[in-house]
Amino acid sequence: MIERVNPWAALSALCIGFFMILLDTTIVSIAIPSMVRGLHTDLNAVVWVMSVYLLTYAVPMLFTSRLGDRFGPKRLFVAGLAVFTLASLWCGLSGSAGMLITARAVQGLGAALMTPQTLAFITHLFPPAKRGPAMGLWGGVAGLATITGPLLGGVLVDHLGWEWIFFVNVPVGAVGLVLAMVLVPDWQPRNAHSFDVPGILLSVAGLSLLVFGLQNGQHYGWGTVAGPITVFEVIAAGAVLLVAFVVWQHYNRREPLLPLRVFGNRNFSAGTLTAVTIGFTMTAMFLPLVIYIQDVLLLSPTEAGLITAPMSLLSGVMAPFIGRLSDRVNPKYLVIFGIVALAAGMALIA
Repeated sequence: MIERVNPWAALSALCIGFFMILLDTTIVSIAIPSMVRGLHTDLNAVVWVMSVYLLTYAVPMLFTSRLGDRFGPKRLFVAGLAVFTLASLWCGLSGSAGMLITARAVQGLGAALMTPQTLAFITHLFPPAKRGPAMGLWGGVAGLATITGPLLGGVLVDHLGWEWIFFVNVPVGAVGLVLAMVLVPDWQPRNAHSFDVPGILLSVAGLSLLVFGLQNGQHYGWGTVAGPITVFEVIAAGAVLLVAFVVWQHYNRREPLLPLRVFGNRNFSAGTLTAVTIGFTMTAMFLPLVIYIQDVLLLSPTEAGLITAPMSLLSGVMAPFIGRLSDRVNPKYLVIFGIVALAAGMALIA
């Protein structure tokens, strides 16, 4: 029964998994130059270590949220955390770029299983009036992970080797599994959603081709990939499949993977666009910045982590306060201020 559950304890247990997910989006960036040397490969292959994780993390998330509705968010979260933890061990043991990319793909799937369940539990455990502080804690964990990633990654790479940025997840994941089993309620929404298989296939194929073409364009000299197939044809095929995905979502009258009617809500559309823009900006900035710091300025991984730390530190410290403030003032103005501050910071960095 939810009345006997401490919602903050349950959320804290869930945040351990969320912390690990975001930690692995930043900690790997610091280790990229070391992985290029240690795996005897090129930068393009190692960048795929990041890209495949983000791809297998983001693309299945609509599908995994449906799985949580059907089988229970706790069960999906625990399964995802177990997959993530075991895949982290596999990443650390990888001896080639190909094996590491494969292990990171599995790790991303584990992350995709966890994230929607965390958000579902916030709405289930907390009434609307108390969700601001809960989201503030969630945001604080995100900030803590982004600051811990570069700093911890730099220290581990400098003293133990790049493999340890993955090995460190194993004990944390084990603790997270125990706490989730004990503290998180086995809530069963029992929503018998149908699965939009064509939508899943179209979105996965479209995004995969688009990312492959854009990321490997320079590797193939923006020419032929295999046989008569060119990079631009791969990109075009991905774009066509994504358009087909949107068309299918429009005509699917049962339960589409992405109901287009939700974009009729102006607040939802604006919020989604804002989230995409900020996510794109942060992800696109961090990778070249870290490589520049280490390979051009010739600073160590630890020094690179220290240079990037203030941004994440301020974000982590402010997030809980902003969460509480959003219950008192119009959140629109907080978002506007945040976007302006991000743009100003980017301009100064540039």
